[in-house]
Amino acid sequence: MSRLFAGLVLMGVLALAGVLGGCASGSPGSDQAQAGAAGEGDPWEPFNRTMYKVNTELDRYTLRPAAEAYSRVVPDPVRTGIHNILTNLAYPVQLANDMLEGKPRRAGDTLVRFVVNSTVGVLGAVDVAQHLGYPDHSSDFGLTLALWGVSGSPYLFLPVLGPGNPRDSFGRIVDIAGDPFGYIGQGTGVVVARWTRLGVNLIDQRAQYLGVFSQIRRTALDPYATFRSLYRQHRSAEIESVRADHARTVPAWFPVSAEPSDHSSSN
Repeated sequence: MSRLFAGLVLMGVLALAGVLGGCASGSPGSDQAQAGAAGEGDPWEPFNRTMYKVNTELDRYTLRPAAEAYSRVVPDPVRTGIHNILTNLAYPVQLANDMLEGKPRRAGDTLVRFVVNSTVGVLGAVDVAQHLGYPDHSSDFGLTLALWGVSGSPYLFLPVLGPGNPRDSFGRIVDIAGDPFGYIGQGTGVVVARWTRLGVNLIDQRAQYLGVFSQIRRTALDPYATFRSLYRQHRSAEIESVRADHARTVPAWFPVSAEPSDHSSSN
């Protein structure tokens, strides 16, 4: 555990340096716009491409075979249940980010999802809240920093973590450090459970994109550039989705005036 912590601290220091630099020179706006303003927004490309190659080799001999075996051996309903449980375990961190982003309705949805799915949904295995009208959404500390105006440039690729930027990489470290389940319990059993959760989470996430990743690496002229572009587009869409969500949580007892009728007569 100490080695993992040391590695996270090192990445956190590197990422924080980039975040602070982004705060000094960046301004609020989409990651795509910021990248466009600075050309490709990839001044660390030699380093990033080296890390991409390292990550590709790690994936080829470890994570991809594990994900393929997982998808082949574990039935789809069971994989769905495991994915739901892992998602449910991440809701306390997601709830904190929803509140930091100033989004009370999203925070309310996350809280209801965690309570309902943890109980009626059998520890989150069944997504009961989704059927009750409480959809899931993306929220992490990288998104929180983006809403606070922290720049999303330059591009940064790290082994295991994959594509990102200093802001989002630092955000991942904060989310890991802020996970309350990382501070509950002691002993060998708890440590094994935490490492098991981490490993299954990595395999589950990799299994979600087995076909997509293989197709990109097989057909793209420059897979590195393709992954970079797809990451930026996806991340910008997530940021804009959070920024545009202005829903407010209104108590059920609060009186709401009726909408004016379209057929009301004007005298």
